[in-house]
Amino acid sequence: MKAVVIRAFGDPDGLEAVEVPAPVPAAGQVRITTEAIGVGGVDAVIRRGSLAAYGFREGHLLGSEVAGRVDAVGEGVDASWIGRRVWAFTGLSGGYAEQAVAAVEDVLALPAGLTGAEAVTLGGSGVVAHFALERARLTPGETVLVRGAAGSIGITAVQLAAGRGAHAVAVTTSSAERGARLRDLGATHVLDRTGEGGPDTPAGFDVVIDVVAGPRLPLFLDRLNPNGRFVAVGVVGGQPPADFGVRLMDAFRKSLSFATFSSDAVPGPDRRAVRSSQFAAAAQGELRTVVHEVLPLDQAALAHRRMDAGQVFGRVVLAP
Repeated sequence: MKAVVIRAFGDPDGLEAVEVPAPVPAAGQVRITTEAIGVGGVDAVIRRGSLAAYGFREGHLLGSEVAGRVDAVGEGVDASWIGRRVWAFTGLSGGYAEQAVAAVEDVLALPAGLTGAEAVTLGGSGVVAHFALERARLTPGETVLVRGAAGSIGITAVQLAAGRGAHAVAVTTSSAERGARLRDLGATHVLDRTGEGGPDTPAGFDVVIDVVAGPRLPLFLDRLNPNGRFVAVGVVGGQPPADFGVRLMDAFRKSLSFATFSSDAVPGPDRRAVRSSQFAAAAQGELRTVVHEVLPLDQAALAHRRMDAGQVFGRVVLAP
């Protein structure tokens, strides 16, 4: 089968389409013939070599989530899965391929009316957005800033925060055009990447959901109101300064909170329940997904170049 691997860490040109043996589902797994493959920020972080200390090596087959049809099951898996259209989390590997395997507990049947591209745009990111807002203890009437809102996590977080009754939902993004699109999704204020906005922009925020991290993270810690909560859900902009915690200590009397969040820390049944609910809402038009474009699998390097250049609004999807 065709797959995309990291030939060399670094820029997107290090990605290469190759022929590899089709995977065989082990006990407790299903195999999926893919129709849509999500391209996420974590894929870019792995591709750059930033997670080599965690065991990722050159030759790694990228990809975390796919949608398609189950074509085989491993030992102990109900054969009725065969032929069903599903979304699946494949871990942090194996998704950029014509076929992929996943543990059956990480597989969810797709509702009618939801495309594969929509499923991989929402499946992983929607859960992160939901539980990040839970971690932040957002309550109606509070102000929220979503930093890096043009990606699939941010787009979902904006909609969910507005739906939870936030008084204001501010976003950072790179252009007026993107800001207008985010307003259409529920944002009330648009800031640039440095945090500058119009005269009506709230001076502070009760909650910050940050997909970016990077060197500017401390500037956004400074924007927290007393008792404010900052939740970092990604590092697409790189690691923050090593001494960023000094900002928290300098603001000791404001009683600020900083947390990181990964959906890996959420029990599987809870992730599954939220994902199922979100898929149903998306199929009914109650939760919007934004697919930037669908590219052929062998153009994964182009997808990554566009993501690195900040040209993607929503999610790029690969299709075999």
